[in-house]
Amino acid sequence: MSPTLSSTKAAGALRTAARVSAESLLVLLMAAAALWLVGRMWSVVWPLIVGLFLTTLTWPLTRFLRRHGWPPALAAGVVTVSFLLLVAGIVALIAVPVASQSGELSQGVIEGIQRLREWAAGPPLNIGDDEISGAFDTAVARVQDSIGSMVTAVASGVGTVFNGVVTAFLALFLMFFFLKDGPRFLPWLSRQLPGRLAVDVPIVAERSWDTLGAFVRSQAFVGLLDAVAIGIGLWILDIPLVLPLAVLTFVSAFVPIIGALFAGLVAVLIALVSNGVTDALIVLAIIVVVQQLEGNVFQPMIQSRGLGLHAAVVLLAVTLGGSLAGIVGSLLAVPFAALIGVFWNYLREQLGEPRQEPQQEPEQEPQQEPDADGTPTPAPIAP
Repeated sequence: MSPTLSSTKAAGALRTAARVSAESLLVLLMAAAALWLVGRMWSVVWPLIVGLFLTTLTWPLTRFLRRHGWPPALAAGVVTVSFLLLVAGIVALIAVPVASQSGELSQGVIEGIQRLREWAAGPPLNIGDDEISGAFDTAVARVQDSIGSMVTAVASGVGTVFNGVVTAFLALFLMFFFLKDGPRFLPWLSRQLPGRLAVDVPIVAERSWDTLGAFVRSQAFVGLLDAVAIGIGLWILDIPLVLPLAVLTFVSAFVPIIGALFAGLVAVLIALVSNGVTDALIVLAIIVVVQQLEGNVFQPMIQSRGLGLHAAVVLLAVTLGGSLAGIVGSLLAVPFAALIGVFWNYLREQLGEPRQEPQQEPEQEPQQEPDADGTPTPAPIAP
């Protein structure tokens, strides 16, 4: 091969690599701009996402009612009100038993603190009452010194609760309209888009909707596994409030990381104040084992089957989402990765080579059979 030809091929390869690099940078720049725009519009985007999640849970019942002749608005309204009543019932199921045993729990907390104090005063710590009192006074002084930051934290917490309430109401309203007008969205979208987009975008949107529903159902199943496993452990140990704690575990499964920590902390606290330190440590061990099995075994396996993702991809997506955007990132990482997979699979289908149809053999004209006298009979004329 001549040096001139080699240099020409090398220059062509460099130009191709430069063009691909420039196109990749342009795609990354557009993705960064889209994420920045979503961040600026997060107060609207987040209720929209929550509304879509709630719609995937309530759409099967709405579809059943509509197939049996219910008007869309009536079916959506009944399902929305029923969902609100179900949420209120879950809250009452958790709050009422806790309120009825609040006196016993508070007394148990006092006894638990006294027990810890006695344990700290004995060997091997040998911490006396004077040292405990001094540590308490020091803690009070630090609290007084940081009262300003505490007020700020409380104010921010109140603002967060208020934003959460607003988000919940917006999500419920959006859920009602999604249930009512959802089936008309794809035909409307097809009429608004030009050319081939009128076919491609609705197909991708329909597949994305199915994937989102699979994610929510798999998450609910994982939460049910957690609630049953932890509830059985609490029941064996004779911990009070087993049913409210199991319901709290199921509900908290939809909030990654913080939900599991909160439900586990409540269960350990109730075990501590009711049954003592030993049962509390056993409950803690049960919760840690169940959460580890959920996060590393059950959730990746179940979601990988329902979403068409490998278990390692699910685990890495949750880790990356949590590191980039905290709790919300952990919650949205798996469905976001699944939606990327839907888009990529559809793009690969469209860019793939079309299947070669088997060549059909030319039709042969029917042979003329002779009559009894030997005269050939003409073939019938097709209409």
